[in-house]
Amino acid sequence: MNKTSIKRNILLNPGPSTTTDSVKLAQVVPDICPREKEFAGLMKGLRDDLVKIVHGDTDKFTSVLFCGSGTLNIDVCINSLLPADSKVLVVNNGAYSTRAVEICEYYGLPHIDLRFPVDELPDLEAVEKTLRDNPDIALVHTTHNETGTGILNPIREIGALAHKYNAVFTVDTTSTYAMIPIDIEKENIDFCMASAQKGLMAMTGLSFVVGRRDIIERSASYPKRSYYCNLFLQYDYFEKTGEMHFTPPVQTIYAAIQALKEYWQEGETAKWERHKRVFEAIHKGLDELGFKDVIKREWQCGLVVSVKYPDDPNWDFEKVHDYCYDRGFTIYPGKISTTSTFRLCALGAIDTDDIVSFFSVFKGALKANGIRIPVKYE
Repeated sequence: MNKTSIKRNILLNPGPSTTTDSVKLAQVVPDICPREKEFAGLMKGLRDDLVKIVHGDTDKFTSVLFCGSGTLNIDVCINSLLPADSKVLVVNNGAYSTRAVEICEYYGLPHIDLRFPVDELPDLEAVEKTLRDNPDIALVHTTHNETGTGILNPIREIGALAHKYNAVFTVDTTSTYAMIPIDIEKENIDFCMASAQKGLMAMTGLSFVVGRRDIIERSASYPKRSYYCNLFLQYDYFEKTGEMHFTPPVQTIYAAIQALKEYWQEGETAKWERHKRVFEAIHKGLDELGFKDVIKREWQCGLVVSVKYPDDPNWDFEKVHDYCYDRGFTIYPGKISTTSTFRLCALGAIDTDDIVSFFSVFKGALKANGIRIPVKYE
């Protein structure tokens, strides 16, 4: 394939992300049966690297791969890591923690939906009171960055409370893993999770849970609530054979391995600095046009900007989206039920020059649709 034939789109949605051509082309490989030893060896290195990204000790922590999107990880952790006669506490201030609540409901698992406003941080005193009043809570779950809004939750503090009351702490790090530097033990995380198409800047179809071996092994005796999505079953098969229990997404794994090479080449600190300057460039462009955020700047994670629709009779998100999309830029609707918003994300293989180009197009979209600049709010 001619490398120059791959059109470059700038994705400002919260995943999948803009990828490098080298990651795309890594999928063009000779066909191989995924049960070959050669392929199992590739997955061993991949699994170790996924632990190292969050500074985990590979003797204490492991990663377990699955086919699917990030939601599968939440399903796996919640259904697999809850002992009998115990309940889940979901610290919920957004759409993705709400998804964890829905998973509890679908499995019929005892749970507490400790709900907070989507534009506010969780109240740690309320979290502790809930844990103190419910000694049967064995699993606490929350989202690191609520991607619907961009709010960054205090996971270290929530994790400390979970451990104080002898609960396992699982964190949805889908939009922070391999972006915001994470030290899994310092953040009091027992299990975190992500998908390859987000911070790793690889392809969709591969997700993974990074967590403690001893807890996974203990969970072998827990109630079995799913066959395909059982964490111990998948872990045990990896440990015994080096392979996924079921057919892996072969080409997607090759892309993930290439993305990991590029991650280590760029470096954790340099990569995060790049995402932060993209984030600041997004804010600069929005400020110049008069747009308002939903979340206080000091609570934003540095990855997602959730933007309020302006009060303009000519504002039509679909028309603005289509204008930008036709010119190679993708913007994304919001995920707040009470407020009309769209999102711009500092995700993927992009830098500030891409954001400058985007705002030139975005401004053109506003003008083409007769939307007042600067935009106004009542």
